[in-house]
Amino acid sequence: MNQEAIRELLKRQPFAPFQIKLSSGETYDVRHPECAILTKSGVVIGCPDSDRLMICSYLHIAGVETNTVAQKAS
Repeated sequence: MNQEAIRELLKRQPFAPFQIKLSSGETYDVRHPECAILTKSGVVIGCPDSDRLMICSYLHIAGVETNTVAQKAS
């Protein structure tokens, strides 16, 4: 997964929440485009319900799932 692929998901109109899956098996939800910041080597994901920040290297992003978060919200 690379920066451009994540950028495209964040720019979608209308925005569709998605989940980032890491090679370690961890998953992180991106529920709003403003919750993610793209850097040169990874993506920083903020959790709006807490002060928690997760830094995910592009090298360790194994995949992205677009309908998981939406199903949890409904």
